Order: sequence, then structure tokens, then C-alpha cells
Amino acid sequence: MPASYDYHIGVDYHKSFSHLVVQDSAGKTLRSGRVKNDCQSLGSFLERYRENSHAVVEATRNWMVMYDWLGDLCDDVVLAHPLKVKAIADAKIKTDKIDATVLAHLLRADLIPQAWAPGEKARELRIALRERMFYVRLRTMVKNRIVTVFDRYPEQTAQLKKPSDLFGKAGRKQLAMLSVSEIDRIQINRGLDFISDIDGRIKQSEATIRAMTKTNGNVRLLKTIPGIGEFFARLIDAEIDDISRFRDAKKLAAYAGLVPSTYSSGGKTYHGKIIKQGNKWLRWAFVEAVAPAVAADPQLRSQYEHLKFRGANKARVAIARKLLTIAFQVLRDQRPYERRGANGQERVSLPTSRLS
Repeated sequence: MPASYDYHIGVDYHKSFSHLVVQDSAGKTLRSGRVKNDCQSLGSFLERYRENSHAVVEATRNWMVMYDWLGDLCDDVVLAHPLKVKAIADAKIKTDKIDATVLAHLLRADLIPQAWAPGEKARELRIALRERMFYVRLRTMVKNRIVTVFDRYPEQTAQLKKPSDLFGKAGRKQLAMLSVSEIDRIQINRGLDFISDIDGRIKQSEATIRAMTKTNGNVRLLKTIPGIGEFFARLIDAEIDDISRFRDAKKLAAYAGLVPSTYSSGGKTYHGKIIKQGNKWLRWAFVEAVAPAVAADPQLRSQYEHLKFRGANKARVAIARKLLTIAFQVLRDQRPYERRGANGQERVSLPTSRLS
């Protein structure tokens, strides 16, 4: 309870400095000021207010640094959801001092909308996973540049048998056969060399991720779900972190942003596109897993084709939500996903309840 703490500390965290406001139980500001972002300066500022204190910091860029420092200095640290804090306490006049004061007031009143603070291992794995995703996006950018050069020579490329992968063995032979300008040849060759270098970085990153998750039972369970391979299993487990924090699959879907936006007025309710909020990495993983899942699983493919009449995007989101529901039940029950045969027919079976 908030009354059990003597000091309530609001922290407005920035890249090189932070503004701190310390309040007592009555809401009186005891100290306010800007502090350089290092553990020693923070400790000096809070020296008189460390005993029986708790603090709050918003989940902004690199929040982990300040969160860990405060964890060493205070009895409790709360991670605040920045968008929800803004919805509760938006102000026309905005300064660092006001932001820190608002956070301290909300903390004292036990009104902080909390964000999940993952454990140290989950944080480290998330960093490693994001590194791999960065390299993959970078490789895609380089490939797109080379494809642009390739498309500048339509008369030549029309005579070539285009391979399924322009950057595989056959594709690279096609690129070598093109008669292009000197600058375009330089760009193609440099781009291909860069792609090879990025491929090496991706392999190194994947080796790091495998070493971090080799004893992870959740990853093995998630890999039993259609469409969920090594990378997606690790990403989903790292982003969920602790399945027990979600009461049901609907709560997990809301966290991932795989629920429709809703507008209700005059007794009528309208549902729109998915909310585009929540954990974007989790949402991306389940949506990307739809294609391999539909290709591998007859029942999911049948459901997808049935829903496709309402629109391909709607069908993809619906199947992504089903995969999320399966993942929730697999992790909650700690049982692998099973395909059971009945009269020679293959069907999908959830661990405990019907897919919905």
C-alpha cells in the first residue's frame, strides 16, 4: 500500500540527466532537482530518502538503466506505462519538473498504470533478438537496392530466367551476366559483399541466442505449434516472459495488440481494425507465423481459406489470434501442442479447451 512508504520518488528520465521529485506521505515536496545520469549522483541526491522509499520511472527508451539504479537505492520501483500515464495526467504545460511531480503524486495515490518489467535474463534475450532483427532488416534494405539496379535493365532481364531467389547461387549468376554501367556494377558487387557480411553477423547473433535459450523448456513447447520455428519461439517466450501475468488468452491478445478497436455509442457497438498498440514484436511474430502455419496445418488452412472471403488481412489476423491462443494454453499448461488423428483424419487439438 502507498501509505506504508515514507518517501515517494517521481523520476523523469532522459538520455543524459533526469529530474527527480521526492514527496512525503502528505504530498509535500521534500526535494526536487536535476541529476546527472549515473549511479553515484543518483545515490547522493536520494541519500536522505532511501529508507522506506519507492520510486517510479516511465518505460521509455533505455528505461532499464534507471530502473536498476533505483532498484539498488529504493525499497521498491514501479515501471509506469507512458501512454496510460499521459491519458490520466495530460497537461498543457509540460516541463521535466511537472512530469516528475505528476509521477510522484500518482505513485503516492497508488494510481500508476504499471508496465511489465521483465527479469534480467528476459531483458538480455530481448536485446539479442532485436540485434538479429536489426541485421535482417538491414539485409533486406541492401537487397532492395540491388533489385532496383537489376530492374533498370528490363531488356536484358526479360531474356533471363528469373530465379526464385535473386541472391542465391542461381540469382547471383544472373546478376553477374548483366551488362551494366560501371557504377551499377560497383554497387551490385559492394551490395553482395555487404550481404555476405550481414549473413555472417546474423549467424553469430543466432549462435548467441541459441546459447542463451538452450535449456529453455518454453521454447521447446512453443516449437510444437504450427508455424512457430526456432526464432519465433524464442521471441514469443522472451516477450511474454511470465505467462501467469495474463489471466486468459484475451488478456494476452490485448497485450499483443491482436484485438479489434471498438467504438460504442447510442447502444451500438462497432469493431474496426486491430488496435496497433501493445507489444509490436509479439504481434509481428504471430502474424508472420500465419503463412508457415497455414501451409503446414490442414485445419488452420481450411479456417484461413474460409475467412479469406472477408479479406486476406482479416483472415491473417484471425489465424494469428488462434496461434496466440494456442501459445497461451501451451505455456499455461506446460504441455506440447498435439495433432491427434481420428479415423485417419488429422485434426488440431488444443491442450485443454477448444480453439476460439
